Amino acid sequence: MNGAVILASLQPISLNLIADIQQMFSYDFMRSAYLAGSLIAVTCGLVGYYVLLRHLTFASDALSHVGFAGAMGTAFLGLNPYFGLFGSSIVVGVGMSQFGKTQARRRDVAVGTVLAWVLGLGALFLGLYLANPTTNTNIAIGVGILFGSIFGLDTHTAWIIAAVGALTSLALVVIARPLLFASVDPQSARARGLPVRLLDALFLVLLAIAVAEAVPAVGALLVFALLVTPAASIQQVVNRPYLGLFLSAVLALLITWAGLLMAFYLSYPVSFDISTIGFLIYVAASIWRWLRAHSRWERKRAAL
Repeated sequence: MNGAVILASLQPISLNLIADIQQMFSYDFMRSAYLAGSLIAVTCGLVGYYVLLRHLTFASDALSHVGFAGAMGTAFLGLNPYFGLFGSSIVVGVGMSQFGKTQARRRDVAVGTVLAWVLGLGALFLGLYLANPTTNTNIAIGVGILFGSIFGLDTHTAWIIAAVGALTSLALVVIARPLLFASVDPQSARARGLPVRLLDALFLVLLAIAVAEAVPAVGALLVFALLVTPAASIQQVVNRPYLGLFLSAVLALLITWAGLLMAFYLSYPVSFDISTIGFLIYVAASIWRWLRAHSRWERKRAAL
């Protein structure tokens, strides 16, 4: 049975949380959603922490739209849209790495130019599909990539996404120490003999994979809900980098779990649930940081 039909026929959430969770996991599409969503969240939480350190928010946004254009292009050709989604994101991510951190202005101009073009390219492929629809089911998946369709993932696809997420997260953990050094102080890292340019390129490839992996969950338009918001919230309250990296992944995971639960019982779009929960947490973290800073200022003033 279709996941949307099941959601529409469910009873409201009760006070028996255990029974509600058992009911939720009795459906294959929810098990697949939690499997894929969990690994997507962990990967995006880890990558997102470095995205903020490296000031690559704009670049990550561009990669999500590049992935959409690539997915629509391959879907229009009758191929699996995930090939285009991952392939185009990785190719453009490698291209972005050639601009380097010392050419931030040039990089932003180039990224903005590419973003405008790929948005038009994605719209072209989408328009071609709408003008001449076919029976190829892969095209329907490609259209869903724009807004996300995590409840439409089958078990096989969910396992593939989970495997990609696990490998990407493992790669980030392995290079966490040198990547953090190169992100915070690239000149000192280069003086210590670290391959900073190689680390930059490798990170942008991992960023491209993480963005492409997150698109099926929240869609190309709302990928920031998992990629940026958890890390931004954690950086409001935690100054220690390794602790912040770990908590960013944990927070992204909790936001995803809560968003899937809300979408299951309240029938709101999962992208809305995830982005709303993340935004509210970020607002709360910002308020907490302001109150803490204000309290310290009051104590210093009282001590004078």
